[in-house]
Amino acid sequence: MPDHPTAETGDRVELAPGEVPSDDRFANPDLLPVPVADRRWTTYNFTALWVGMAHNIPSWLLASGLVALGMDWKQAVFTIALANVIVLGPMLLTGHAGPKYGIPFPVLARASFGVRGANLAAVIRAAVACAWFGIQTWIGGSGIYVLLGKIFGGWEGAAEIGGEPWPLWLCFALFWVLELAIIYRGMEALRRFENWAAPFVIVGALALLVWIGVKAGGFGELLDQPSRLGWGAEFWPVFFPALMGMIAFWSTLSLNIPDFTRFGAGQRSQILGQTLGLPTTMTLFALLSVFVTSGSEAVYGVAIWDPVELVAKTDSVFGLLFALVTVLIATISVNIAANVVSPAYDLSNLAPRLIDFRRGALITGVVGVLIMPWKLTSTPELYIFTWLGLVGGLLGTVAGILIADYWIVRRTRLSLPDLYREGGPYWYAGGWNVRALAAFAVGGVLAVGGSHSAPGKGPFPEEGLIPLLKPLADYGWAVGLATSTLLYTVLMGGARTGSPGGHREYGGRT
Repeated sequence: MPDHPTAETGDRVELAPGEVPSDDRFANPDLLPVPVADRRWTTYNFTALWVGMAHNIPSWLLASGLVALGMDWKQAVFTIALANVIVLGPMLLTGHAGPKYGIPFPVLARASFGVRGANLAAVIRAAVACAWFGIQTWIGGSGIYVLLGKIFGGWEGAAEIGGEPWPLWLCFALFWVLELAIIYRGMEALRRFENWAAPFVIVGALALLVWIGVKAGGFGELLDQPSRLGWGAEFWPVFFPALMGMIAFWSTLSLNIPDFTRFGAGQRSQILGQTLGLPTTMTLFALLSVFVTSGSEAVYGVAIWDPVELVAKTDSVFGLLFALVTVLIATISVNIAANVVSPAYDLSNLAPRLIDFRRGALITGVVGVLIMPWKLTSTPELYIFTWLGLVGGLLGTVAGILIADYWIVRRTRLSLPDLYREGGPYWYAGGWNVRALAAFAVGGVLAVGGSHSAPGKGPFPEEGLIPLLKPLADYGWAVGLATSTLLYTVLMGGARTGSPGGHREYGGRT
């Protein structure tokens, strides 16, 4: 039997005939490498994916959060643009394994964490995604509820269930069913949906800009408002934590982007597609939100950052219906791609024998309801900015380990069959790589150990869980990424030197 029973097609690798893993403890059809013939996502597909994901209500509101901190619109847009250029780096690095090997994120994580240890990274990523799936579904359902209420004359007098009007629950439930119906059809259905959703949402955003521009006869005073921070000593203490927050917005995808790039026709497609799609779209969307909000200030005398609230002020039924469809498509496109695909693969990796991609997606949908997103959005200090922020801080640590392992330790060389079997180079000690766990533990403590809350705003002490680490708390993603990258490289370098198997232990080509 050859040392590495794989076939190569240019820079792409696939399992050789007859070498498909049969151990259903570690493999099922959704976790196996995508055959080279089926890797056909183009540059447009990846660009459309990012346009579809970036054009959503939370993205629209990013600039408003920075303006509320004292920035002017130029500083806010600059911060968002820089953050997305920075996060593009790890996105492309982890995404490289997708077109080359056709494997999803949890399988890639087996090379560094171990065949079983990869479940630790997968569960962390899945937990964040399930929570955000519920939150985005509630946001989308609420937007539909508001716009339908405007069309049908409001919901006054509607009976309440659990403190909310029953039509709101109905909108939430119908939106939930629609999302799962699309993803249940598989990744090819998602690709087709994103292809046409992306241009539709762009047209919707531009239509909103034209509408408010016409009503305003120009734009309001927001564009002329000076920064309350300036560019001096008051600006930088706000800028760096804000930059980390903007990076964290898409840092989750820097882990599981192989879930998408595994379908890529080649490295060029994923590199150009992501580069054209992520930083440009997020920057332009931030600009759109600023201009539209400026127009709303000129028309209504107050800056309205929420696009649903703004559109609800029109009396045009056609305009409301168009906005309703736009909100529906925009929220579905980001929620399915960003928050269902990853946990579907992650949960499948936990129990390949029992859970395939579709079952993983259904479990994600159920968990997204059980976490009660209506409560998550009602107390953001405790849930979104504390729990999700805390777990999100650990994602940078995981990303650092993946990047160090794939690029530095293995020089992008993997043994595909060994990723799916017991006893190979990725089995380590009982399926766990203790060096990866050590790097994760140290990086995680440094990243989130200084977590703190203002009095009455969260569960952490004001001085931080570990007071000495409090200054690092606002930079958790970067601290975790840098620490785990360095420490994992050092630990694995020592192990590699003393290994009798040399490259073979790490699944590299000899």
